[in-house]
Amino acid sequence: MRQVVLSLLFWVGLTAPGYAQAPSGTLEPPAKLSRKEQRVLEKEQRELEKKVAELRAKRANAPALSEREKEQSEALFVEGVKYVLLEDYPKGLENLLKAHALSPDNAAVNYKIAEASLLSGNLRDATNYAEAATRLDPKNAYYYLLLAQAQASQKQYEAATKTYASLIRQVPNSGSYLFNLADLYLAQNRLPEALTTLDQAEKEFGQVDEISFKKQQIYLKQNKLDLALGEGEKLIKANPTEPRYVLAQAEMYASNNRLPDAVRVAQQALRLDPDNPQAHLILSEVYRQQKQDAEADQQLRQAFASPALDIDARVRILVGYIKQLPSPKEPLNQLVRDLAAATVKVYPKDAKSYAVAGDVQTLTDHKKEARDTYLQALRYDNSKFQVWQQVVLIDAELTQTDSLLAHSGRALELFPNQASLWFYNGVAHLLKKQPQKGVKALEHGRRLVVNNAPLLGQFDAQLGDAYHELHEYEKSDAAYESALVSDPDNVQVLNNYSYFLSLRGEKLDKAKQMSGKVVKQFPDNDTYLDTYAWVLYKQKDYSGAKNALEKALQTTKDGSIIEHYGDVLFQLGDKDKAVVEWQRAHKIGGTSDLLERKLKDHKLYE
Repeated sequence: MRQVVLSLLFWVGLTAPGYAQAPSGTLEPPAKLSRKEQRVLEKEQRELEKKVAELRAKRANAPALSEREKEQSEALFVEGVKYVLLEDYPKGLENLLKAHALSPDNAAVNYKIAEASLLSGNLRDATNYAEAATRLDPKNAYYYLLLAQAQASQKQYEAATKTYASLIRQVPNSGSYLFNLADLYLAQNRLPEALTTLDQAEKEFGQVDEISFKKQQIYLKQNKLDLALGEGEKLIKANPTEPRYVLAQAEMYASNNRLPDAVRVAQQALRLDPDNPQAHLILSEVYRQQKQDAEADQQLRQAFASPALDIDARVRILVGYIKQLPSPKEPLNQLVRDLAAATVKVYPKDAKSYAVAGDVQTLTDHKKEARDTYLQALRYDNSKFQVWQQVVLIDAELTQTDSLLAHSGRALELFPNQASLWFYNGVAHLLKKQPQKGVKALEHGRRLVVNNAPLLGQFDAQLGDAYHELHEYEKSDAAYESALVSDPDNVQVLNNYSYFLSLRGEKLDKAKQMSGKVVKQFPDNDTYLDTYAWVLYKQKDYSGAKNALEKALQTTKDGSIIEHYGDVLFQLGDKDKAVVEWQRAHKIGGTSDLLERKLKDHKLYE
């Protein structure tokens, strides 16, 4: 059927008199030379052409070649071909041009010079010598093909089109090149000429799938849907047991809103291949457009149950659904989880199936399952930083400190330059009451942050807490100040910084201002109210502290807040009530180490 495509380059067996040779092999596109290399090559070729011109001038009025000169010309040709095969194009051209000076009208010599010029990047000479070869031997297809390639490489598509037309006209049995000519017309968007050429090919070769496909492409560009569909019907009729032609027709109906026809043809494909996933996907989309969601979901599930649906197609579909998650419609959430589970079932050893399933579970609030699914993905491919990042984030959200420490540590072995991994590793150490290790990890990770002010602020916030734990108060304050430069409204920093200042009894006005800012934003948060109350307590504003704590007591279940309330009552002279509150705090737990002494002696210890 089709013998040559446009990109095919030439397996040449030259038959010119006196120059029998082996085929030259497949011609590769010219290598991209540097500008310096190109100048050197052009200079060498100019010098060669000058010498050759001198030889031609000497032979202009000379008699026919002697036998010795013929042998010399042939030897130069063979030597030139050898160097071209060795990719030494300057030496190859030197010999070929000398052969050309002796035999300028030899088509094979002109052809090989054109080939060597094309391979060395000299497209102008390649075109000129290839044109000469076609003039000298207009019946050799390879000469036209080389000329067309040289022209197309220079984006001279009109000239390349004419070259193919000449090839088809001049060379017997060259009808297969009608396909190349049609491709060139299509590349120039010359649709009528492309159609005419394909019609010519169809007359010569009969019903050919590729012709129908190309004609469909043209008809669709011309908005001639019925003609395009007619070509599809021809394909189906010629290949009655081939589902892919039926599916292509169904997709064309569906994309042009001919939904009943799309259903009819897709069902026809299923009769040929009941498990064909593409047919189920087409039906699913059509039913979705017809608002038949239950039928659409069923078809989609059937497509995902088929092993014939490849993993990349599944991922593309799931990614489309992931953009809709989480959905307020639980049936949609469940559908996507089911599709992801089916993907894992069919591809149980492919990391992509677990990664996309983990994304679905994360977005539909199945965090623990998602973390375990991501870990499965890492079993088969641990090179994806994003998957490690998801594992670590979920560990942190679930406050599973041991897992966070282990997984961030493993991830850092693979990605030691990822600042976020150092952040979570540092946080894990802090949660494990290992502040020295936490500080070391956080300091190292902070140095890796580039152009990311929010992440820098998170590092500073954690370092502020960690330095306080190590009693390095100047560093703690500096870290908090730096965090507030990145985010002046960071509630965690404002609360912790003001609370730690209150514990130390330092910068209390600043502490009050920061804590008050937080309470104004969250007036019912017991933790923030407790911080504000404790700042007031340190300022000896016991009445203000009492009011703030009484508001916190409306919701709190924190023993330390109740203990603080007892302390405030003691300072206000209500010692009996203070002891009652201390006792209540003791029952709840989470109090200071001084509470036992307070209860024993009925005295306030600070």
